[in-house]
Amino acid sequence: MQNESGADGKSPAVSSKSFEKKVILLLSLFAAIRVFIFSAAFPFFNNVDELMHFDLIMKYSDGHVPRKVETISADSAGYITLFYSSAYIRSPADFPDGKFPPPLWTMPKEEIGRILSANITAWQTQKNYEVAQAPLHYVLEAVWWHLGRCLGVPDGRLLYWLRFFNVVLLIALVWLAYATARIVFPENLFIRLAVPALLAFMPQSSFYSLGNDVLSAVCFGITFICLLKWLSSEKSSPQLSAASGLAVAATFLTKITNLPLLAITAVVVLFKVLQSIRNGKAGGVMLDLAIFLGCALPFIFGWMIWCKLNFGDLTGSKPNSDYFGWTVKPFSEWWHHPIFSPAGVWTYLSGQVGTLWQGEFYWWNKPMSLPGSEAVYTILTAALLVVVLPALWPQFSRVTPPQRRALQISMLCFAALLVFFALLSVVYDFNNSYNPSRQHPYFREGRLLLGALIPFLLLIAYGLDRAFSRFGNVAKFSALAVMISLMLACEIVTDWPVFPNPYNWYHLP
Repeated sequence: MQNESGADGKSPAVSSKSFEKKVILLLSLFAAIRVFIFSAAFPFFNNVDELMHFDLIMKYSDGHVPRKVETISADSAGYITLFYSSAYIRSPADFPDGKFPPPLWTMPKEEIGRILSANITAWQTQKNYEVAQAPLHYVLEAVWWHLGRCLGVPDGRLLYWLRFFNVVLLIALVWLAYATARIVFPENLFIRLAVPALLAFMPQSSFYSLGNDVLSAVCFGITFICLLKWLSSEKSSPQLSAASGLAVAATFLTKITNLPLLAITAVVVLFKVLQSIRNGKAGGVMLDLAIFLGCALPFIFGWMIWCKLNFGDLTGSKPNSDYFGWTVKPFSEWWHHPIFSPAGVWTYLSGQVGTLWQGEFYWWNKPMSLPGSEAVYTILTAALLVVVLPALWPQFSRVTPPQRRALQISMLCFAALLVFFALLSVVYDFNNSYNPSRQHPYFREGRLLLGALIPFLLLIAYGLDRAFSRFGNVAKFSALAVMISLMLACEIVTDWPVFPNPYNWYHLP
C-alpha cells in the first residue's frame, strides 16, 4: 500500500487540522488582546446601560435578587461617583473652562469626601430599570467579581476586571465559531477559518462593555451546535438532548429578547420529531424530546413565573417600558409607522446592521463611527446575504442537505430577530422616550441581535466563499484579509480618542 504520510510522518489531514488549530489559537489570542486593550481604554460608565448593568451585578454579588423596581445601591453609588466619566454623553464645551473635570481620585482627600457624600446620596435616588433582566449573566459576573476580590484586584481595577470577563467569552466565541464552521463545512478550509476570523476582528463595542449581549452569543452558539448535531443524528442521544435543553435554558436566562431564536429552535426540534416519527423512530425521539423539555422548561417557566409574581409580566420587560414611558399603540395606528416605506426600511435596517457590526457607543455625544460606515456595512451584508439565497433551495445549489439546513436555520435566526425588533418598533408608542423616540421610532440596537452572531457570521463567510468561488482560495483569503484589516483600521481610527482619557484603566493610580 502506498504511504500517504507527509515528510514529517503525518497524514495531510492531520497536518491540516494541526495548522487550523494553530490559526484558531492565534485568532483567540488576538481577540483576547484586542478586547483587553479596548476595554481598558473606555472609561466607565458608557451610554449603553453599563451603569445599570453594573448595579445589578453588585446586587447579585451581595446575594440579592431584586423582587421589585429598586434604586441604585449604596455600594454601586460609591463606585459610580468615583469612576463615572461624562465623556460619552457630554463634550468639553459643556463645561465652563472647556475641559472635563479631572477624575475624583486625583483631587484632595477633603474634596473627595465631600463630593462622595453628596453624589452617593444623589445616585441612590435613581431607579435601575434593568432589575428584571434574566439572571445568568449577572450570576456569572458576581462570581467573577468575588474571584477578583480573592485575587486582590484593587477597587478601581475591579470595575475593569468585570469587563475583562468578556475576554473569556470572546475566546469561547472564537472556538465555537470554528467548531460550527467545521461541523457545517468540513471540506471548506476558507469558511472554517473565515467565521472565527470575522468574529475575532469584529469591531462590536459590546465586547468592551458590561452587559448580557456577549453571553447571549455564547449560549445560542452552543444551542446552534446542539441543533445541528441533533438534526444529523440517526440514533437517540440522551446526552445531546440534555445538552440542547440546558443550552436553550441558558439562552433564555441570559436575555429575554432571545425569544425569537428560541422560537426557531422549537420549530427545528418539532421538525426533527415529526421526521423521526415518519421514519418509524418515534420511541427514541420521544425520549430525546422528553429529556430536552425536562432540561429546558423548568428553568424557562421558573423565571417567567418569578417575573410575573414580582414584576407583573412574564418577560420582565415591564420595569423597562414603565421607566421610559413606552405604551402599546392601538392596532389601527400600527400602520402609520414610517417603517412601511422604502426610507423607513432603510433607516431601520441600516441602523440595526450597522450597529450589529460596530456597536452603539457615543463619544462627546456623537456616535463612534466613521461617516457612511453604517451604509457600507449594510450594503455589504445585504449583498452577501443575497449571494447566500440560492443555497437555501436544492434546485439552485450543490451544497449538501445538512449544509442547506444549517444555512436555512441561520437565515431564519437572523431574519426572526430583525422582524421581532421591527415589530416592537411598530407596536410601541415611545412617548417622551429619547431612544427610541416618537421622532425616530426604531429599535436600532444591533447588540440585541448578537444572540445570532455565529449563525450570522456563518452566512457572511459562506457569502464571501460564493462571491469569490470563481477565483480560487487566494482571492477568497485576500478578500477576507482586506475586510478584517479595514475593520481593524476603522476601529483604531474611531476609538483612538478614548485612549488619552484620564478616567480609563491606563490612568488609574
